[in-house]
Amino acid sequence: MGVYLVSVGAEDWFEEGEDGWGEVASALNAELGRRGLPPYEDVPPETAFAPGSGQAFEEKLAPPMTGFLTLCEAHLSREELEILCGWTVLVPFPLDEEIWLPIDSDDHASMVAGAPQVLPLAEKLAATLDLPPEIPATCDNLDLSTWFRHRAKTPAAARTGPWSEDLDTAFYVALFLRAAQHSIRRGCPLVYT
Repeated sequence: MGVYLVSVGAEDWFEEGEDGWGEVASALNAELGRRGLPPYEDVPPETAFAPGSGQAFEEKLAPPMTGFLTLCEAHLSREELEILCGWTVLVPFPLDEEIWLPIDSDDHASMVAGAPQVLPLAEKLAATLDLPPEIPATCDNLDLSTWFRHRAKTPAAARTGPWSEDLDTAFYVALFLRAAQHSIRRGCPLVYT
């Protein structure tokens, strides 16, 4: 069990019911229309899993976030922290401000953020930690989780620096960076499940 951050294809995004995100999609489109923006309908279909293809995103949020939140508080404003970490739905297009949807998930409203606003904040933290190039660029099937759990210690010993001092913090910086990049590249939403 646990919390996962996953990409959503058109099939699930528009599906009504317990397993679909149709209620969120409808509420988002209604709010976009209220703001004079076009609806978000160009969601790509789900693709079959192919390791390293970069077509899907799935990561588990298992490590403690304490160091990551401390890093955010030291380098981001309160508003930037909310944009980077406060969303429950990430969309691939820019939003002038986050959207709060009247959809209850776990007894709180859903916040939608635009990946183009999240990406520079994640890039700022990645530059602060000087993340190494060995970190996986795609996250098809827990690639980041696996890399940080089983392979990060070797580069951390060879290439010391701020990133290697707290691998849990580096994991979350990489997670938000790769999530925003994936959403923009694939044109798909990401959600927590």
